[in-house]
Amino acid sequence: MSSTRRIAVVAGVLFLVTEVAAIGGLALYRPVLHDAAYIVGPGADPRAFLGALCEFVLALAVAGTGAALYPVLRKRNEGAAVGYVCGRLLEAAVIVVGIISVLSVVTLRKQAEGAAGADGTSLITVGKALVAFHDWTFLFGPNFVLGANTLVLAALMYTSRLVPRSLAVLGLVGGAMICASATAVLFGVYEQVSVAGSLAALPVFAWEVTLAVRLLAKGFDEGAGARADADACAG
Repeated sequence: MSSTRRIAVVAGVLFLVTEVAAIGGLALYRPVLHDAAYIVGPGADPRAFLGALCEFVLALAVAGTGAALYPVLRKRNEGAAVGYVCGRLLEAAVIVVGIISVLSVVTLRKQAEGAAGADGTSLITVGKALVAFHDWTFLFGPNFVLGANTLVLAALMYTSRLVPRSLAVLGLVGGAMICASATAVLFGVYEQVSVAGSLAALPVFAWEVTLAVRLLAKGFDEGAGARADADACAG
């Protein structure tokens, strides 16, 4: 197996890991994110810890895709490749900040177990603030930054023809839609976790899963990429 083929396999696996970990984390976090009284209730801390673990794996996989693809992408456009790596690192960092905010809710719940009255009310206010902080990280990390990263990678794939252009177009559409959706959420058009938000996220989800399957099954179309370079030089 060539080094380029190994890179494709590693990147494909990491893209699949990001999807599984993102869905798992969001599902496991549900009690913390949707129950305002969680911080003064009995809690579901093991579930929150598992959610945090899923999101940590997500952050590692996100950063890993940038690092894995860099050796291939820099041969096509080094500046864009560096930008993609930096964007994925930023996305991972924002995810980690969101993890810390959720775990802070769990810590406060443990430290103030049984608090009531004014103390309970104050704790609920703090818990809501921490959850709101997580929600903003979720908007800017796995939405705005993800959309920008998707556009950069899809554009590189389109111009280099390392994957079929139809697949790259799916990425361009997905990246644009997730950015547009995040903007709509920012201005209160609809909630982030909603039917509209989910539908807007489908193309970028399809892009990452389809790209992962393509990389695992066939790898990069290096011949097409070389032909594109030759055509550009001839032109």
